Amino acid sequence: MANEHDSFIREVNEELRSEQFRNAWARYGRLLMGGAAAAVIATALWGGYEWWSERQASASGDQFLAALTLVREGKTAEADAALKALEVDGSGAYPVLARMRAATLHAEKGDAAAAIAAFTEIGKDTSVPEVVRDTARLRAAYLLVDTGTYDQVSAEVEQIAVPTNALRHSAREVLGLSAYKAGDMVKAKDWFEQTTTDAQAPNNVANRARMMLGLINASGKAP
Repeated sequence: MANEHDSFIREVNEELRSEQFRNAWARYGRLLMGGAAAAVIATALWGGYEWWSERQASASGDQFLAALTLVREGKTAEADAALKALEVDGSGAYPVLARMRAATLHAEKGDAAAAIAAFTEIGKDTSVPEVVRDTARLRAAYLLVDTGTYDQVSAEVEQIAVPTNALRHSAREVLGLSAYKAGDMVKAKDWFEQTTTDAQAPNNVANRARMMLGLINASGKAP
């Protein structure tokens, strides 16, 4: 008798659950199906976006290589136009690469002022990755050694001549060269010594710093 009672209770519970499910489905079924469909659509759209992004990046890569070919062929006007188009319409990292190469092209054409302005603009653009901004600042600073003042060079790169920055060695070098050119041997010596005492300084940069220290010491203009 107990077994029959238990069986009856189970059947009633199952029927209640079934009825609850039917009621819930009648009320929420469309919402659930809509949510599932939305999830499927979102997944499909994301997959399509990834495919489109890859295609766009691939196309931008081809455009960038074509622009570099124009540079090598000496077709600077065409190269400049191609790089400017890529800055506007390119995908992925290619717009900023195009900006960097266009700035370099100005320097190669002998237009230091335009190159410095372009590199400085990139260096201040917070939408650009930090390492690219720092590289642009360095490029501007090296050009300013010949055409600008020590203060202008310092404004570009002294912020990256710190122990935590991977590009500090080049920053210290350009600061030292600018100070040397300005006749400030004390300041130049300080920057070059920071390079030679940094165990992580690349050999070529450290060797140039030692050479400059030799010239400074020989001048007798720094203690």
